[in-house]
Amino acid sequence: MSTYKFKTTNIRGKQYVEVNERIKFFRQENQYKGWGINNEFPMLTTEEALCRCTITDRDGMVVAVGHAHENRSASNINKTSYVENCETSAVGRALAMLGIGIDASIASANEVETAIAQQDSKAAGTEENFSHPAAAKPKAPAKKAPAKKAPAKKVVAKKVEVEKPQGDLMENCVNYLKGQADKRKAFDAIIAKHGENLSDAQQSGLFKFVR
Repeated sequence: MSTYKFKTTNIRGKQYVEVNERIKFFRQENQYKGWGINNEFPMLTTEEALCRCTITDRDGMVVAVGHAHENRSASNINKTSYVENCETSAVGRALAMLGIGIDASIASANEVETAIAQQDSKAAGTEENFSHPAAAKPKAPAKKAPAKKAPAKKVVAKKVEVEKPQGDLMENCVNYLKGQADKRKAFDAIIAKHGENLSDAQQSGLFKFVR
């Protein structure tokens, strides 16, 4: 019986095994020697991806299957990496179906981090919608006063300036990380400068590029 100790990531108080840990175990264990991980995309467009991962034994027989689906618009990370996230999640689920690294959960740390990032992205969009009140309906023009009466004073409407939203910080951070050779150093620089403006889920999402 294997004594391999899986490294886990604490996400909101619960430990999850990362996909790379499941892959390392699968590749180094003698019982899986000659087995394969096979990925295909039954659906792949510019906006969404569906990945199917199959685990085959040394005879080519399918012994486990995992699926994953991602939308490009689901989160800031998915804007640039929805295909990669989809493939990683599918591999993690297929290996979990094989029984690897499932003591805490079938879902991997990568899968949970992606789901949280999508939830945070949706929540941010909802807050933005509620933060901008609907424009006031224009008032009906005032009736003309009788000739003998003094003309009514004109009401000058004050122009309300709406502050323009800042640039997409998360997207800029992702693009910066992807363009740096030393991603660990780049990640530390981002956290030092923008850490207080990034949620825990966003920081976890950025750290995926460091691994």
